[in-house]
Amino acid sequence: MSKKVILFTLQTFSTTGGIQKMTRTLGHSLHQIAKANNWDFELWSAYDKPGDVMTQYLPAKNFKGFNINKLSFVLKAISRPARSNVIILSHINLAIVGLAIKLINPKCQIWLIAHGIEVWRPFSFIKKRFLKQCDKVICVSNFTKQQMVTRHDIHHDICIVLNNAVDPFIQLPASFVKPQYLIDRYQLSNNHPIIFTLTRMASTEKYKGYEQVIQAISMLKDQFPKIKYILSGKYDSLEEVRINKLIADYQIKDHITLTGFIEETELTDHFLLADLFVLPSKKEGFGIVFIEALACGLPVICGNADGSIDAIRNGELGRAIDADDPIELHNCIIEYLATPLTAAKRKQLQEQCLLHFNENNYMNKLQLLLNK
Repeated sequence: MSKKVILFTLQTFSTTGGIQKMTRTLGHSLHQIAKANNWDFELWSAYDKPGDVMTQYLPAKNFKGFNINKLSFVLKAISRPARSNVIILSHINLAIVGLAIKLINPKCQIWLIAHGIEVWRPFSFIKKRFLKQCDKVICVSNFTKQQMVTRHDIHHDICIVLNNAVDPFIQLPASFVKPQYLIDRYQLSNNHPIIFTLTRMASTEKYKGYEQVIQAISMLKDQFPKIKYILSGKYDSLEEVRINKLIADYQIKDHITLTGFIEETELTDHFLLADLFVLPSKKEGFGIVFIEALACGLPVICGNADGSIDAIRNGELGRAIDADDPIELHNCIIEYLATPLTAAKRKQLQEQCLLHFNENNYMNKLQLLLNK
């Protein structure tokens, strides 16, 4: 039986973040499933422009970008359900669209993708009403499912865990040599133990845990005098001031490099440069960056109080620590640095990650959900 599936998103191609990356992979997977089954699939984005589409994920003809024209997006979205079987909303902020569609066509299946902090908080009346109308809530981690069930009283059977997959177009390394151009750029040498963090740094968010890593570096610098901490990601001006104050207070100016935003084309090389990825966050819905690091053969330390646990498969692929315990973080870093990270170890870690978080597995699970 032919199906018509639409994925409604806020933003997919014009910015890079965890939700955007997840949505690109979801869009690509849905397109591949639709093509294999002779179904119709489209991806609509409220904020992207039509020219923003990355055609390796899906053809331009399957994409509609509304360039922040919210009224046009909403009106056209709610006029579509009579011809659709499944409509998937990539974010709870699209609740009004989903609720309107369900009222117009009760037979149309409405799915919500539940990521992290956007659903771990009290909801408005409209969002609560929308959740009661959802046919499926696709949770990216078991932690997010638990939050949906306990906070919003969503039935277990409606909430389905579908872990994120490694982006099918990420440049995975075939060898594990540290890139010389980054060694030169950051004035490093091959005998520097390198800790790497990649995350968004905002003055309004104090849960990512890089300040704990800065503190740990101050405790480690005597034992590892050549240790370097590469801290990467966008930051606002207020957070830059705070980070630089932390660097000064902990006296680690010679041990840290604040890179700012990293281009997607250099992401894999930064994972190759490092010996350990550390992000002891407390509010990750899943943490795509963890599986990206693992897929590049880089060991991971994450927090133990959020969806990060799923990304390391409950300790099978990495270590989860109490993000509020600096001694545990310090000791965990020492354990990793005490044993050299060989190419063979990196290859094994890469293979284990891709065994579980590959797109084929992801598509198979999606296909089963769509066939129900």
